[in-house]
Amino acid sequence: MFSGKHILIAPLDWGMGHATRCVPIINDLEKNNRILIGVTSSTKQIFRDTFPHINTVDLPEYKIKYARYLPVWLKILFDWPRINTVIKQENAALKNIIQQHQIDCVISDNRFGLYSKKIYCIFITNQLFIKAPFLNRAAQFVNQKFILRFNEVWVPDYEDEKISLSGELSHGKHFHGNIKYIGPQSRLNKVPGIALKYDFLILLSGPQPQHGILAEQFIEISNKYPHLKFAMTSSLIQLEASKNLDVLHQPNALELSDAIMKSKAVICRSGYSTLMDMNLLGKKNLFLIPTKGQTEQEYLAKYWNKKYGTFLIQKNDLESIFTNSISID
Repeated sequence: MFSGKHILIAPLDWGMGHATRCVPIINDLEKNNRILIGVTSSTKQIFRDTFPHINTVDLPEYKIKYARYLPVWLKILFDWPRINTVIKQENAALKNIIQQHQIDCVISDNRFGLYSKKIYCIFITNQLFIKAPFLNRAAQFVNQKFILRFNEVWVPDYEDEKISLSGELSHGKHFHGNIKYIGPQSRLNKVPGIALKYDFLILLSGPQPQHGILAEQFIEISNKYPHLKFAMTSSLIQLEASKNLDVLHQPNALELSDAIMKSKAVICRSGYSTLMDMNLLGKKNLFLIPTKGQTEQEYLAKYWNKKYGTFLIQKNDLESIFTNSISID
């Protein structure tokens, strides 16, 4: 891939998925290169824990937040002027980083501003083609405009569309002349022979306030079904365990792999990084809850339901997971 280069790799700080899927890429690249990781306050800890020996540099924060009621796409549309300012700020920051750290290459996971004509620039995305409810051409135009500023695009998916995990999001008539499918990326490891412990594992992810709202709903549900054993992963330190609910606060890769393998079924958002994890670990009993108005998650939930037989659940119908006669054996 590369050898003898000084590489800056930086993920978008929209949830933790972009950061976690960069872990296996960094593991591979650091064998023959020097790595510098671009971080924000929300991604700093995971890289500090995983790569304590690798230097980091601070980048502008996107600080994406969801609304309680507005669909995500509308919240992002209203927030676009601020986001566009952050993109300009990170582009300015990159100029200083190149000069100060003598960077040869930058690998940006969905950070639009990390491009430069002075060095080789790679963009990582599973969403080459936007699924927007309105003004889809305009959204795709903006997406293409930024991606075309990069020399190369890495798609974390299979090139064969028949086994694709992201479907139409990453497969179609390509507008970029240098696209490489690098296969699904996950920091987790499959450990066979682990005995089942939980009926349901609830993977909470994504920005507030939806993260906390979903946590409260599942705590109430766990209290209604004392005969079931639950586990929940979350970044909210105030969540407490109960008799039938274990809470895992920001588990590392080993702890998360272990919890998933010990669970009969997994309930999670349909974020792409989470789905790559589930694919690696071979989890079949999946209940996907797309974030309302986050069109990527809504498409992926429907796509996985049709292609892989996962269950599609809306947030206002969570109890159907437990009241319907769905086999999780």
